[in-house]
Amino acid sequence: MGVLDVLDVVSAALMLAGGLSCLLGALGLVRLPDLPARLQATTKPQTLGLLLILLGVAVNLEFESSSTLILVVLFQVLTAPVISQVVGRSAYRSGAIDRSALVVDDLGEDIDADARAREVRTVQPSSPEPGASSRSVDGVEGAPER
Repeated sequence: MGVLDVLDVVSAALMLAGGLSCLLGALGLVRLPDLPARLQATTKPQTLGLLLILLGVAVNLEFESSSTLILVVLFQVLTAPVISQVVGRSAYRSGAIDRSALVVDDLGEDIDADARAREVRTVQPSSPEPGASSRSVDGVEGAPER
């Protein structure tokens, strides 16, 4: 058994493991009950599966050809968690996620704190004092009369 045969076996094992990881992620997407669990099932196993498949392909390629796969790996690793975060946040804000089912609700605490701060800032303007003028002089509202 030569070096090329060993590389072929390693490549096949990596691609099979990546395919299995993607399959498990797809099953989790279908079988899990709620959106946060589905996001977990789609993001992590799919990213791992793609990385294993690309690594299996890179084992059989020359370095010049496989260096392009590094860009694909970086793009996947950087974008998948961000997209998952954006989808989860928008689902939470739209009411698609049951807040009572969450064990830790950091986003809800932040949203509630922002709402309280917004209520404090939106103070109703008071009515003008009895001696003040509301005429515009030189383009400035509420300037005193001359």
